[in-house]
Amino acid sequence: MPSNIEQIIQPLLKKNIPDIQPGDTVRVHQKIKEGEKERIQVFEGIVLAKKHGAGINATITVRRVTKGYGVERVFPIHSPVLDKIEIVKRAKVRSAKLYYLRETKGKKARLKARTMGLEVAEPEPTPELESKSAEAEEKPTEEKVKKEEPGKPASAETTARQEKE
Repeated sequence: MPSNIEQIIQPLLKKNIPDIQPGDTVRVHQKIKEGEKERIQVFEGIVLAKKHGAGINATITVRRVTKGYGVERVFPIHSPVLDKIEIVKRAKVRSAKLYYLRETKGKKARLKARTMGLEVAEPEPTPELESKSAEAEEKPTEEKVKKEEPGKPASAETTARQEKE
């Protein structure tokens, strides 16, 4: 039987939270109240750390570099102020806390991309593309076009081609 604290906390936990891991680039949508108006502000950056498990106290530390300055924010995952969290891309990392990214910049700050279980397939040719390639084949190349000599009358093909252009 759940305790009284668990009964109170259970309805406050959010259900639609993605599986966030360190190295993910996330977009956090946060509700901000200015006077009577409410708007959503987006903060996009790399997750450096995930702390305090999956309970009500769970937080993520998100870092982004803006105009040469690093900005880190700690977001409580189950806060009612957070509207949603989107995972933009994932990276392959070998440690749970990426605090070393604070001292790095430029190429060293890059993380290796990891596919999110999506296979990249070559696009199949669409009928639109096939018709364009067929038109390209029909057009004569410069070698095939007969150059007219001055004084000789032009053939019917060349006059028709010149009218199109």
